[in-house]
Amino acid sequence: MDDYGVTGATVEVQVLVGVRVEEVWRAITDVAGYGRWSPECVYGAWMDGADGPAVGAWFEARNEFADGFKTEVQCRVTVAEEPVRFGWDVFGGEDLPFAHWEYELVGRGEETLIRQWFTHGPGDSGMRRTVLADAGRAEESKQRRLNELGRNMELTIAAMVRASGNCTRSGLSRLID
Repeated sequence: MDDYGVTGATVEVQVLVGVRVEEVWRAITDVAGYGRWSPECVYGAWMDGADGPAVGAWFEARNEFADGFKTEVQCRVTVAEEPVRFGWDVFGGEDLPFAHWEYELVGRGEETLIRQWFTHGPGDSGMRRTVLADAGRAEESKQRRLNELGRNMELTIAAMVRASGNCTRSGLSRLID
């Protein structure tokens, strides 16, 4: 079945922030913090006794969307290389992940270049269901969601930086669209 390019659809943002890489690492691996920073994720917590990032560790998250749709997901850490990379796969009740999220950090003294990306996986998701429900608008629906994810990444990063309280420069320098 054609999924109109949903599997493998990716969005990436890069921002330069006035925060040291160690501070950014603490923020991006604080899964409970996402509930305070993200426009969609309202809750996050480590599961099964995990208390921090380690490959194979699980955390749960709850998301609420502007249209009122709510989800609960489980996430498995796939990359945890302190203080430079953190990533996870998202599962919604099936064996295949429906998304992969990842951060890559490059420390530059008092600043950090943050690269974050989302890649849609083969599993079932709201994005896939929306695209398949209206094949005539598949590309438009897919691109709208990717754009929304990109904006939300930038808003989440900005909130993390503000919450760190250790900014050496106000604001974010957006490097790419």
